[in-house]
Amino acid sequence: MPAAVSAQLSVERWTRGEVTHTTDLIAEEMPVALVYHDVPHVVMLATPADLEDYGVGFTLSEGLVERADEIRGVEVSQGAASADVKITVSWERFTQLLKRRRNLAGRTGCGLCGAETAADAIRECGPVPAGVSVTAAELHAAIAELSGRQPINARTGSVHAAAWVVPGAGIQVVREDVGRHNALDKSIGALTRAHADLAAGYMLITSRASYEMVQKCATVGISLLVALSAPTAFAVRLAQRAGLTLVAFARADRHVVYAHPQRVK
Repeated sequence: MPAAVSAQLSVERWTRGEVTHTTDLIAEEMPVALVYHDVPHVVMLATPADLEDYGVGFTLSEGLVERADEIRGVEVSQGAASADVKITVSWERFTQLLKRRRNLAGRTGCGLCGAETAADAIRECGPVPAGVSVTAAELHAAIAELSGRQPINARTGSVHAAAWVVPGAGIQVVREDVGRHNALDKSIGALTRAHADLAAGYMLITSRASYEMVQKCATVGISLLVALSAPTAFAVRLAQRAGLTLVAFARADRHVVYAHPQRVK
């Protein structure tokens, strides 16, 4: 049985000097171990939902395989307080993975924590494909649509979302998680499992555009990333090198393009 994504807890609420005792819905997070061929790789804190998507997306976006068909299987073992995502990959990839194995815990908000060296963490990405273009009107329509497509956040107010948007068709896939990287990996995994063309749309995220969010998108061939919050300079430089269009501070009536503006009309 899938784990709950939220819990109802007793709280003491203070409002303008008045205290009331009530309940609140709180987002769940739990340790999720990514295990390759029975060898533990990393433990992340994540929302216990869509974990098959997470396993596929993480494996691709972290460059542990080069192609989706090198992932041979994903199985989730759900416990009361933790979960194991058991992934099998091609033997060649598994032997390479053993050389760069990282047995460190990953906090909810971490991006590159868990990598053993700076060289492991800062992977250069090849150029992204031409991908799609989007009008400002379409972009802002997707931003307006997103808030109504986040059921976990609507209940708890504390999770991120990563939405896959196809120009002319709107938001097609949304995944939520307490970790922004996890939400992105879940969306990438869902798209990959559905055999979607990652050059046919773009990713819209509710978080900031940090380096590893750009890195994950570029690694799997997504050419346009839109963030509701700010970018980092490190992320902008990677987007510029990879040819990825990076949009941030995206709101209903404004946005800022930080790299390769040709895809936003």
